[in-house]
Amino acid sequence: MNGITERQTENTQAAALSEVKPLPVWFFAFEGALAAAFDLCKAWDGAWMVLAALCAVNILVGLTVLRRRTKLVKAMLKNSRTRKIVFALVALRLGVHGLLAAVGAPIASTAGHLALGLVMAALTVTLLWFDQRVTFRALGLNHTHSG
Repeated sequence: MNGITERQTENTQAAALSEVKPLPVWFFAFEGALAAAFDLCKAWDGAWMVLAALCAVNILVGLTVLRRRTKLVKAMLKNSRTRKIVFALVALRLGVHGLLAAVGAPIASTAGHLALGLVMAALTVTLLWFDQRVTFRALGLNHTHSG
């Protein structure tokens, strides 16, 4: 009897997982903007207002359009691989600025800050999207597109 209950639970969990859809790539744009925030604020004094507006839009979209996917977002935030990505990106940011300052070539221009911010944003979006794909594959969920 216990084996039947376990099998039913596994089947129920598998059915629930098959209903989960991946987050669209554009959802990670906010995280990309946060990764670029330091350089954006260095390049443009008013960038913090745009970042605050993006934060509000991200919260609104998360609570409305993507509400059904909040469990996926929470699961990604708890995932150790996602935390490693976050710490690696912070280390990369500090490392690039520290290394450039150590060799006497700190980023001081608007163009330099914009370029590094763009690289950090693109890298963040790509890594989070990839993390999501790896998670879906590990769960045996083969969604061919994500947004």
